[in-house]
Amino acid sequence: MAKRGEGGAGPRRGRPPRSEPQKAAVRMDIAREAVRLFAAQGVADTTVEEIARAAGVSVRTLWRHIASKEECVRPLLTGGLDATARLMREWPRDRPLREAFGQTTPFPAPGAADTAAVGDLVRLTRDEAGLRAVWLQVHHDAEPVFARILAERTGHAPDDLAPRMQAVMLNGVLRVAVEEWAWHRPEREGLSRTDAISRTVHFALAGLPL
Repeated sequence: MAKRGEGGAGPRRGRPPRSEPQKAAVRMDIAREAVRLFAAQGVADTTVEEIARAAGVSVRTLWRHIASKEECVRPLLTGGLDATARLMREWPRDRPLREAFGQTTPFPAPGAADTAAVGDLVRLTRDEAGLRAVWLQVHHDAEPVFARILAERTGHAPDDLAPRMQAVMLNGVLRVAVEEWAWHRPEREGLSRTDAISRTVHFALAGLPL
């Protein structure tokens, strides 16, 4: 007779593994709570235990999803860049990418809570070195993705100078656009997040060969 747990016999113990969408949802919950705590009491005075408790997960689970306390916020920073990459891939090859960025913001339209969280987070990057490092790393990671897309559209190799330089310039434009929105609070002037970012991106890309 097979022992319990051998040969498929007996009930399976423990929780079933989470799906990728479930894991992504957990990471986003952690990111939201981390930003809320960082904004309220600062990064240095916020513990991993506090973030885990606020997100409703164990510290052990939290460490499965992050490499450092500051890395908790990464999911809130990558969404816009992922949306930009999708827009670039889907934009018709016979139309310049400049038109895509001029007609619509490349960033998704999150709910009001996430919009506020992203704004709080990007403002924190001005003074919190650890969060600034994550912000810059997220954009650094996006550059080869943009370069590959630009290379495919133009017939270059991804490591050719032209797509690499264009990717660097585009990446810088997107970063400054979000910082302009977050740091200067254009909503006080009646300008929405989408309009503020679109205006900045359109202005900057007008001089780029895209």
